[in-house]
Amino acid sequence: AVHNRGGVKLLEELGFSRVIPARELSLAEICDLCASTSLEVEVFVHGALCMCFSGACYLSSILGQRSGNRGLCAQPCRLDFHINGRDHALSLKDMCHIPQIHALREAGVTSLKIEGRMKRPEYVYAAASACRRALNGQKPDLDTLRAVFSRSGFTDGYLTDKRDLTMFGFRQKEDVTAAAPVLKPLAAQMNKECARVKIDLRARIHEQKTELTVSDGAYTARVTGQAPEKALSRALTRGDVVKQLSKTGGTPYKVESMVVELSDGLMLPLAKLNDLRRRALEELTRLRGTLQPHTFAPYDFSFSARPHDGDALWVRVLHANQLDECAETLSVILPPVEISTTLTARFARTAVEIPVFCFPRDEECVLQWLIRARKAGAGYAYCENLGAISLARQAGLSPIAGCGMNTLNSLSLAALSDLGVRSAVVSFESSAANLSSLRTEQALGFLAYGRLPLMRMRACPAQTKSGCGTCTGENTLTDRLGVSFPLLCSRKRYVTLLNSVPLYIGDKPPRADFALVYCSRETAREVGARVRDLRTHATPAFERTNGLYYKTLR
Repeated sequence: AVHNRGGVKLLEELGFSRVIPARELSLAEICDLCASTSLEVEVFVHGALCMCFSGACYLSSILGQRSGNRGLCAQPCRLDFHINGRDHALSLKDMCHIPQIHALREAGVTSLKIEGRMKRPEYVYAAASACRRALNGQKPDLDTLRAVFSRSGFTDGYLTDKRDLTMFGFRQKEDVTAAAPVLKPLAAQMNKECARVKIDLRARIHEQKTELTVSDGAYTARVTGQAPEKALSRALTRGDVVKQLSKTGGTPYKVESMVVELSDGLMLPLAKLNDLRRRALEELTRLRGTLQPHTFAPYDFSFSARPHDGDALWVRVLHANQLDECAETLSVILPPVEISTTLTARFARTAVEIPVFCFPRDEECVLQWLIRARKAGAGYAYCENLGAISLARQAGLSPIAGCGMNTLNSLSLAALSDLGVRSAVVSFESSAANLSSLRTEQALGFLAYGRLPLMRMRACPAQTKSGCGTCTGENTLTDRLGVSFPLLCSRKRYVTLLNSVPLYIGDKPPRADFALVYCSRETAREVGARVRDLRTHATPAFERTNGLYYKTLR
């Protein structure tokens, strides 16, 4: 989900060589990132689009205990969610930026990525061929590509900055039947192996020995064959050997050079030369496919696990008046526009919540907000991604790693510590046992209450044909079982899908230094009640979920 200059800058600091920005960026934003970094930039150019920003989707893990962040997404977003009379409101068409490939190259993009997980080989061939034709200045065959697989067609809404309802689509019967006429022709084309691997050959044919050595520069295969016989009529020539050994059609190999050592007056059937070539290439292919183990040095932690028995509370709200019934001993987290000297003087500690997604055009404005919050008395910044940590440091605020950082292990905590992070809220995909086993000197927290942010989206499912219209920023999405999920808009920059019921584990908290009360639409009375519940470890009277703290993710 790296999507701004701050995030790219931090990757440079960490030693990365290439960045793959979020798929939700426009061409202008991609240009901005390319111009701001020395890193190679790789972008998705074709394939399935998740509804949510990568790394910020917990829908599959919370609803079905299959984590998309662990590569096990069950794709519940493709099911029939409803809003404003529309069905399949969380399903986007597949992206297709192939017609804009040259614009991406001019923007400074180094590499193109095709999303093709679990797709048939014909899809991969059609997509790669279309990209290659576009790069060569030829017209790509998008009709065939669409027939092989699409969800009601393609979209380029993110790249062109037109994030309207035309982006939405789902797989229908006509999409499935469209594939049949094109699969066989594609299979026939793709079976013609493209010779890309250059190889060097050395053939030795002497009285007692026939040997062929093949090398691709990294791997070398050597095979022996039948000893030749004395020629009774026509002797084997060097031309015969070169001609037979050069026949690598149907394989990925292309002969770059060949050395032939051939004694005079010998005879060897051409079929034996063909067999020698075949066995040598098969052995080379086997060697190239052998997995090579990587050696590594175990990470040396300079500290061990320590007890986390703190009872501190951080309370996150969207508006300052939601804190009206909270005690002054609390630590609080608010958006930058809600922070004032009056508020910071009232509470023990104040953190400014950096917007989860801060696009390049907003970075400077957000930075100024953060500086004003620091001058008003805020000392911390709640950060959900790398870009936010970069902005926090620029503003002189101490970064707190939020849930969105997906921190799950001690190595991640060590890396965050190197970036100046002294407090971290462990991912709510963590188990309670895992949380208590982490080795770090940082203060660790857990999300103890709140409607979990299941998805963060830039293409709003609540929009109408006229866009935002008179939308208040608060909507409700309904699944096929009639369960309602709140939608909250963040200043028309992105929208968050919240869980249908709040998480609460105040009555059986894991060991940690602090708990996070994550409030969104709660009233001041409800916020105060939740704080008191957590203080007393009360069993709640409202419907709740325990989340994943005491479950096993698949």
